[in-house]
Amino acid sequence: MSRWSFYYEYFPPSRPRAAKGGIRAQSQRGGFGESWWAKRWIAVLEGFQIGARLQRGRNYARRGQVLSIDIGKGHISAQVQGSRPAPYKIAIKVKPLAKQAWTKVAEAVSSQAVFASKLLGGEMPHEIDEVFRGAGLSLFPERYNDLETDCSCPDWSNPCKHIAAVYYLLGEEFDRDPFLIFKMRGMIREEFLALLGESGAKERPVAAAEMLPPEPLPSAPTPFWAAGAIPEDLAGEAQVRPAGAALPRRLGKFPLWRGSQGFFEFLEAVYARASAQAAETLAGR
Repeated sequence: MSRWSFYYEYFPPSRPRAAKGGIRAQSQRGGFGESWWAKRWIAVLEGFQIGARLQRGRNYARRGQVLSIDIGKGHISAQVQGSRPAPYKIAIKVKPLAKQAWTKVAEAVSSQAVFASKLLGGEMPHEIDEVFRGAGLSLFPERYNDLETDCSCPDWSNPCKHIAAVYYLLGEEFDRDPFLIFKMRGMIREEFLALLGESGAKERPVAAAEMLPPEPLPSAPTPFWAAGAIPEDLAGEAQVRPAGAALPRRLGKFPLWRGSQGFFEFLEAVYARASAQAAETLAGR
């Protein structure tokens, strides 16, 4: 009997304990992440060839087994609820880039205004890879040794399914905020903007609005204070917006969402009910 067959015969796959208030993946089917940089991060994980642990990691991420994730400079810590009462502790270390390297990147980015504008708008430009490679660097880990991972679970495989679950949720977080990838490599948003010269820029004075000529008061006070007739179509025609929760969507995805239902899907239903009720009220029904 081989060591693996011995292990699976005497130690069958365990079932995780139900976790309350865990972080749930926004993607409940298909791939994780929508942007190209989030998919690039997931490709790093899937390039490790860890087999079935990837599928278990996806299930853990979608079931809310990950209890917490903390992204710091060059390191990520997390807790994952497994089959044992105490959650497993996860540690992921990424080699941060030196300050001189970030200075080179900032100089290259500042030379192209479109790069800086996309980053400030929450989008990672495709050309960012060329910027880093031009400085002899890589934004994303490229080799297995670029990442140092550890889990307190008894599984000797590294990365295990618990680490894989954290990887998938990180992909969604990177999708929401690309500056988290910079933070993982040792540079937070404010520091990078300072390198670009944005933080030291003085606010431009707001131009004073042109003063309108004063409107003379009527000679007779009665017409001034008298209220006119209110037209019946003052409020106009009531129309329900086709896209619900449009304003909250401008804020971006909710960070590390813990609800059993998607945040925007829930808001859309609330907006739809409120809009229908408002239309009925306005129509006097």
